[in-house]
Amino acid sequence: MQKILLIINDAPYGTEKAYNALRMAMTLQKEHGDKVEIKIFLLADAVFCALPNQNTQEGYYNIERMLKSVIKRGGEVKSCGGCSQARGVANLDFIKGVQLSNMKEFTQWTVECDKVLTF
Repeated sequence: MQKILLIINDAPYGTEKAYNALRMAMTLQKEHGDKVEIKIFLLADAVFCALPNQNTQEGYYNIERMLKSVIKRGGEVKSCGGCSQARGVANLDFIKGVQLSNMKEFTQWTVECDKVLTF
C-alpha cells in the first residue's frame, strides 16, 4: 500500500489550495482506495480547515464536508499544534476525526510516506 501525505498550508477559503488538496485526496481514495493510504497535515492557516460548522453558500464547496469524506474513507487528518495555538484554535473542538498534532509526528509522517504533496 502506498502512503501519500498531503500538506495543506492555506486557509480553507480565499484560495483553492485546500479545496484542490482535498479533491486530490478524495479522488485517490475513490480510484485507488485499496492501494493508497491518505494522510493530511494542516499547517499555518490551514488549521482553520479543521473547525466544524462551516456554513458556505449553496453550490459552493465546503471544506468541512470534504474533510469528513476523506476521514470516512480511512484518511488520517492532523492539525499542527503550534499553528493551532498561535491562531487561538487549539482548545476548540475540531471536526470529528481531526487530531491535534506536533512537528515530531509531522516529520515522522514525512519520513514514512512514499509521496508528499504540498498545497
